[in-house]
Amino acid sequence: MKHFAGLDVSLEETTICIVDETGRIVKETRAESEPQALIAALEEIDLPLERVGLEACSLTAWLHEDLRRAGWPAVCFETRQANAAMKTMPNKTDRNDARALAQIMRTGWFRQVHVKSRQARLWRSLLVARRTVLNEMRSIENVVRAVLREAGLKLGTPSRAAFAARVRDLVRDDASVRPLVEPLLTILATMLYQLARLTKQVLAIVRQEEVCRRLMSVPGVGPITALAFRATIDRPDCFKRSRDGGAHLGLTPARYQSGKTDIQGKISRCGDELARTALYEAAHTLLVRSRKWSSLRAWGLQIAKRRGLARAQVAVACKLAVVLHRLWSDATEFRFGKAPSPASGLATA
Repeated sequence: MKHFAGLDVSLEETTICIVDETGRIVKETRAESEPQALIAALEEIDLPLERVGLEACSLTAWLHEDLRRAGWPAVCFETRQANAAMKTMPNKTDRNDARALAQIMRTGWFRQVHVKSRQARLWRSLLVARRTVLNEMRSIENVVRAVLREAGLKLGTPSRAAFAARVRDLVRDDASVRPLVEPLLTILATMLYQLARLTKQVLAIVRQEEVCRRLMSVPGVGPITALAFRATIDRPDCFKRSRDGGAHLGLTPARYQSGKTDIQGKISRCGDELARTALYEAAHTLLVRSRKWSSLRAWGLQIAKRRGLARAQVAVACKLAVVLHRLWSDATEFRFGKAPSPASGLATA
């Protein structure tokens, strides 16, 4: 008889439920959320398992790797599908969650999630660390601006490198404001130094990574966007079609259709926020800052004329996801296309 396991993973402890092919609960136990403890618990149960299901979470990749290495058929699946099954339980407990996960494994009503390689996860952690420092720097800069406004001082828009010098110049003769902003400027100086260190690590990785260099042949795509896309997708064969990349990153419209109702809403925003934001910023750079003609930029500008710049940026970001995946899959570089002659009236500034 076939058996299936559901593992409800929490930070300290994992609840395990084993069911047979008829759905009957065979065994329930608990173990520490450590690979060796889970492997020992499964070996102690001593039943042949068809699938061992784990809901996608922060510990999943670590546990999934070690379970697969030990020979257990571990499967990671989407959190949204797990939540839909768990809502059928009247009471929310770890035990009931493990039971629901085991039944999902038995029925096969799940979509398996690709567990990224350790290198891709480390790259993404680097990008998250860099973005966190950058966001905190913006928060502190905004606090400094607010303090200065209270004193009637307008900072303007200095560059990040000139920010501290400009603030000190404004508060030089104000003994009451200077002690308030000086500690914040000291923190900003430290964060600016650490931000530069993290950025250097990103640039060093991109120089050595052939895929990232190829992706950067697309106008608007810089080192941050290239590495974010590389770390998020991990393997190009995850998608059968390149156009699935936009939907995977939440850049396609959500749809609600029922009977005569058919509503196409805003983008779904599902998937990795880091890569989605990087692609949006790359699209903005392509449309606003880039001056070299390309068929992609011309297409985006035509959308901007009809629908506005904001919609054009989202459309170009989605198209970039498709283009980057295709370049990666085919091991080719971006083709700018042939610019139309001015006489045709199709040239776009």
